[in-house]
Amino acid sequence: MARKFLYLIAAIILLILGAGVVYQLFPGWIARVAFVPSAEFEQQAAAAPNAYDDPAMWFARPGLADDPTAWRPDPDGAVTPGPDSAEAQSGDQLLPPAGAADAPAPAFPKGNAAVFFVHPTSYYSKSSWNAPLDDADANHRAGLFMRGMASAFADAGEMWAPRYRQATLGAFLASDRVTAGKAIDAAYRDVEQAFDAFVAAIPANKPVILAGHSQGALHLTMLLKNRVAGTPLAKRIVAAYIVGWPVSVDTDIEAMGLPACQNPDQKGCILSWATFAEPADPEMVLGAYDGTIGFDGRPRADTRMLCTNPLTGTPDTVATADANIGTLKPVDGFKAGSLVPGVIGARCDEERGLLLIGDANVAKDYAPNYVLPGNNYHVFDITLFWANVRADVLRRLASFEGKPSPVPPAAAPAETPTS
Repeated sequence: MARKFLYLIAAIILLILGAGVVYQLFPGWIARVAFVPSAEFEQQAAAAPNAYDDPAMWFARPGLADDPTAWRPDPDGAVTPGPDSAEAQSGDQLLPPAGAADAPAPAFPKGNAAVFFVHPTSYYSKSSWNAPLDDADANHRAGLFMRGMASAFADAGEMWAPRYRQATLGAFLASDRVTAGKAIDAAYRDVEQAFDAFVAAIPANKPVILAGHSQGALHLTMLLKNRVAGTPLAKRIVAAYIVGWPVSVDTDIEAMGLPACQNPDQKGCILSWATFAEPADPEMVLGAYDGTIGFDGRPRADTRMLCTNPLTGTPDTVATADANIGTLKPVDGFKAGSLVPGVIGARCDEERGLLLIGDANVAKDYAPNYVLPGNNYHVFDITLFWANVRADVLRRLASFEGKPSPVPPAAAPAETPTS
């Protein structure tokens, strides 16, 4: 019996080792098996013309209770509710971690902008190509993502974050690009309709900030191209944060109607980055990127991606860790968190425009789960630089309004690469 048990243990070990080797050699194949829907694509009916007049179609909008973007981390580990949150309005406080001091008042008053934030993919099911609006798991994850990501923009003004029938994660891994494209297009139509409702609801002279991550950032690129470029609205854009989705400097920027940001207080411009620790293996990302066509009709293959260093607010620069004024260290799945300064540096690589953050062993403590193959820190594109992103948007808004900046100047680029 003991010998049979040892044989069983040995077989399990071999299976585990084999699975690990397969995952390392064929991560794309594993991901497709795990996430690509086996169901037929179902055409999504257009939302009702006034669908986004309903507050229930938004995760965040002015006057909405339980706004996940009102969450704030605190340098000491306490959690600060935003001024518009239900907790703040009722006088209750979110509970800080055990032993932490009471949460202080928010560091910055609300700005005067309207912020349109599109959340990343939070629907991972294989049962359909587009998420039902009432999917509990997807909505829960979306709320967590907005706590960690959208909260960095929320001090700039009133937050608007739509619910939409997002394409499932597998749509971005599928070899059937026709079906995947239908799912992504269906999701974009919801976002576009929400954006039109957002623009109609805010005052005509109100500054606008666009921000999104991953799938949300993809939809923002289309909004810029289809709804902003060449219109009066373009003059009201403080900045567009297209984070975690590649933007080709050669084939995309011009069609999006705004230039890439070149200095840390420039207004009316685009920022974008995609984060990898080292040693980086971006083959999966670059392989997909190189197979696409840019907005000007030319292939994106071998073109450079826009790389804005979030620590300096400028493209193609290097910043050491002391320029990072606060990495968000999540606790309990982003239900809480603290800001830790001076840990993560960043540099834009010279070849393709990836944002590299140095040794993966340093970064892993701030990204406890969900690091993708190739040391891809996609999920943490914003949280690794949370305080710098917040300062960046406040600085650009002050420049747009011709007011003194409420935050110090951005760090100057370093002269030597960070490691």
